[in-house]
Amino acid sequence: MEISTNEIYRFVFKEYPDVLNVEQVSKLLGVSKKTVYKLIKDGSLSSLKVGREFRVTKVMLMKYMKMLGPIATTPAPG
Repeated sequence: MEISTNEIYRFVFKEYPDVLNVEQVSKLLGVSKKTVYKLIKDGSLSSLKVGREFRVTKVMLMKYMKMLGPIATTPAPG
């Protein structure tokens, strides 16, 4: 079963601010902060630099997730 962009936003992003810090992005993607910095550095994940810190908008993160391909869900056991 494929999840739409609207469903991703409604279920995953709703509780987060419009502009995310690296730690928030790492939690959403389920990866380390170091991996997020690598994605930013190699250009896979678009970002904004605010002072000395990187910020990623929800839109940028959703574009990155769409680039990865369709998200499939597996039915819950039982």
